[in-house]
Amino acid sequence: MQSHYLEQFERDMGCTEVEWLGWLPAALGQHLWQRDGASVQVSIGPGSLQIHWQQAEPRVLGLARIPRLLVRFAFAGLDDAQRYVFMKRFDLYMQRGGG
Repeated sequence: MQSHYLEQFERDMGCTEVEWLGWLPAALGQHLWQRDGASVQVSIGPGSLQIHWQQAEPRVLGLARIPRLLVRFAFAGLDDAQRYVFMKRFDLYMQRGGG
């Protein structure tokens, strides 16, 4: 988790689009959102967030092939603190770990 989130940034996510879409509703929480193809528009208090994703070539590590999504986040009308609060929850719901 980061301590600061810019108004626009990109991430390289190690998941398939199907996995991403399965996790997304919980990560967005109670915020109203609407999907349009490979993007969602999220209403967050006085502002909004546009998330767009596209599939990328898998990352290959030896014999392992890890799926990848390139995800772009673009906030509008939210200050640093509001972006942080939203992304703190979002990141917790998107976090995956092994055991």
